[in-house]
Amino acid sequence: MDTKISILFYGRKAKTTKDKRLTIYLRVTLQGRRLELSTSRYVSPARWSAEAGKVKGRSALARSVNAYLDTLRAKAYGHHRELLEESRLVTVEAFKEKWMGVEEKPVLLLEVFRTHNEQMAQLVGRDYAPGTLERYATSLQHTRDFIRWKYGLEDMDVRKLSYQFITDYEFWFKTERNCAHNTTIKYLANFKKVIHLCLKNGWLERDPFLCYKMSMREVIREHLTKAELQRMTDKEFATDRLAQVRDVFLFSCYTGLAYVDVQQLRRADIQTGVDGEQWIFKNRQKKDTPSRIPLLPTALTILERYRDHPQCLYEDRLLPVPSNQKMNPCLKEIADVCGIEKPVTFHTARHTFATTVMLSEGVPLELVSQMPGYCSLKTNPHYARGLDRKVSQDMQQLREKLRLMGR
Repeated sequence: MDTKISILFYGRKAKTTKDKRLTIYLRVTLQGRRLELSTSRYVSPARWSAEAGKVKGRSALARSVNAYLDTLRAKAYGHHRELLEESRLVTVEAFKEKWMGVEEKPVLLLEVFRTHNEQMAQLVGRDYAPGTLERYATSLQHTRDFIRWKYGLEDMDVRKLSYQFITDYEFWFKTERNCAHNTTIKYLANFKKVIHLCLKNGWLERDPFLCYKMSMREVIREHLTKAELQRMTDKEFATDRLAQVRDVFLFSCYTGLAYVDVQQLRRADIQTGVDGEQWIFKNRQKKDTPSRIPLLPTALTILERYRDHPQCLYEDRLLPVPSNQKMNPCLKEIADVCGIEKPVTFHTARHTFATTVMLSEGVPLELVSQMPGYCSLKTNPHYARGLDRKVSQDMQQLREKLRLMGR
């Protein structure tokens, strides 16, 4: 974008006074457009130099007018420099606001973020899940804390955002907040959505994320082995609390459903499939993608166990699912009792379904990816890793075939 400025003083013949003097005008040209402003100074045509753009001679009047014009020229260059320093669009309109002393009200970052969250709150249950709103509320608080830490301000003009702001924000997450790399990237992704709102509305000219690489680091996702899964299944618990949590977890291990989808399962979600067996027909909440999952015997047994459970009858749910805050501490306790040393959370069940229950038993990856409601195979290639036993079995079968063929 052309940001050059052209400044010219001229005597306007169409604006002569009663005594035939010219009105001196200032012409500012930006991006091919002109802004003409009266200087409120006058000169006789014979005393005006069109080439030099000033009054001829060295009389007191000439020196006074020319000094005033130099002041206006310096003022014009100064406003032009301010627009550049503020990263504003260098337009005739913006320059005129500067010249007339009408300052554009700055768009404040946290105000934009807060408005975004308020609008999101009104769409919870339709376009967004409550957890999504909670994450953006946390991101807003983090952004507020960072601005206080870095700049000592309660808010800041979005035009001040830069690539350095983003890299400093990343540094703050990893040092002051002690966040892991992937957690940091998730928070920055939330922040980036707000930045794109500013870009689309024209409040920000340049994307501060332009050269910033937001890459997630691969994380090894834990899953239960066959032995661990069987150990948890066979374990007798002294309290119903742990037994129920174990059953809900196992149900996810044999269906691949996430916590929120298990929690929201209704009796109407169980229907007869094309094979005459019982299936789950449900849209996943996270991406609103359809899931069609045939129910395995273990999952059916668990559903039958809680068919007449008071909580299930009262809430019209298939399973008595506790809150997520209670679920994971109970799973840690269950893992300890079962002698499982790896960290176990509810999300472990989803990976156990894909790896131990499905892939290790020879179910194709394409089929596994469709059943829990994934949009693309790109989201779950890690499920195929760590299955050396299955690869070994397949290769052994190939060896036997080649041996019989004499190869």
